[in-house]
Amino acid sequence: MFGGGGGGLNPRKMKQMMEQMGIDMEDIDAEEVIIRTDEEELVFTDAEVQLMEAQGQKTYQIVGEPESRALGSGDSGGESEDGSDDSGESAGAVDDQDVEIVAQRAGVSEDAAREALEANDGDLAAAVSQLEQ
Repeated sequence: MFGGGGGGLNPRKMKQMMEQMGIDMEDIDAEEVIIRTDEEELVFTDAEVQLMEAQGQKTYQIVGEPESRALGSGDSGGESEDGSDDSGESAGAVDDQDVEIVAQRAGVSEDAAREALEANDGDLAAAVSQLEQ
């Protein structure tokens, strides 16, 4: 790629060249990386993650072998970093929009709505019915 010849560049020389081009690289000490698609989750444990920033744009590189899991079957509980539930299918985790709907329909607090949804495995109708009794 760079340098032609036999073995390419050593890592220190490569880093110097990237800095000259305005590219910053940083290793990230990640414990787990999850890529969630419509059909599955790709879970990388003990992956090597590098952040490369160039011209204000960040690019993450993940090196490792992922485990493929069906949505809702993983240990992540379906929660993203901000604590919101992305899938709505995970056991014990409910979607924030569903909580709002149940709270409005049943005229209860969001905490009560969340508890009812969790007790009814995310079934909106059953949660509202339980709260109206």
